[in-house]
Amino acid sequence: MKLVAGNSNRALAEAIAAYLAIPLTKAVVRRFADMEIFVEIQENVRGQDAFVVQSTSFPTNDHLMELLIIIDALRRASAKRITAVVPYFGYARQDRKPGPRTPISAKLVANLITHAGADRVMTMDLHAGQIQGFFDIPTDNLYSAPVMVRDIKERFELSNLMVVSPDVGGVVRARALAKRIDAPLAIVDKRRERPGESEVMNVIGDVKGRRCILVDDIVDSGGTLVNAADALLARGASEVHAYITHGVLSGGAVARITASKLKELVITDSIQPTEAVRVARNIRVLSVATLMGEAIARTAHEESVSSLFD
Repeated sequence: MKLVAGNSNRALAEAIAAYLAIPLTKAVVRRFADMEIFVEIQENVRGQDAFVVQSTSFPTNDHLMELLIIIDALRRASAKRITAVVPYFGYARQDRKPGPRTPISAKLVANLITHAGADRVMTMDLHAGQIQGFFDIPTDNLYSAPVMVRDIKERFELSNLMVVSPDVGGVVRARALAKRIDAPLAIVDKRRERPGESEVMNVIGDVKGRRCILVDDIVDSGGTLVNAADALLARGASEVHAYITHGVLSGGAVARITASKLKELVITDSIQPTEAVRVARNIRVLSVATLMGEAIARTAHEESVSSLFD
């Protein structure tokens, strides 16, 4: 087995390598003066089972191109099988046509990865499950829920918890986590009554006196989370925590979260945390290296990956 890391999340790749007790494959992934990407695999990979660890996070296009070029380099070096391990799959929010003359970029990215030479894909908490069907190669969508559930059980008294979906679209994800910890479910329904008017947050479910946990797959600007937390506290919740898989946290999101009434935001290291995230008073990072390392090991040994989540 060979484990190759791009530049998007070197720390996670090193942690996965440590779990698997194998060194990262020596490779050069660098830029020419005009920012063109150059890749050189510096070890023999002929006939090997190669895994490329690369999140397509900011700068998304650069990291996507790195992934494609690494895959191409491995294919031309005669690797037996190439698995693209993409902890955070960028462009996943563009999974359908929201209006006329708009692209389905998630499908385009799936095509690019396939045609570059990947034999299978491993990712985590896809924004939309149907993206698995965009690939014409085997695709494993891992779930961060076991890591989050373990953390929740270690830190909270479960009897007073309530799991909350910050919008109607995330209900299935929130319900799955609520079922694992045997907690009730509430939903924040966000709607704009008339054009030009501010959004009204309606809470479906009795959260009075409850410790609420917001659950979602992506936190980007943080606006929805902050507003949902305010709405829950206004309805009598004792405190609000959030467990989100992918901490995109673009623009002023970290400052917005830090200044909010959220007790704590817990994200995973599917996207490498910035310095601002690391020093934020109410943001904590959970590692998914063990989960991804175990999935990689099982894939290499042709064992079941789905049994990880039973």
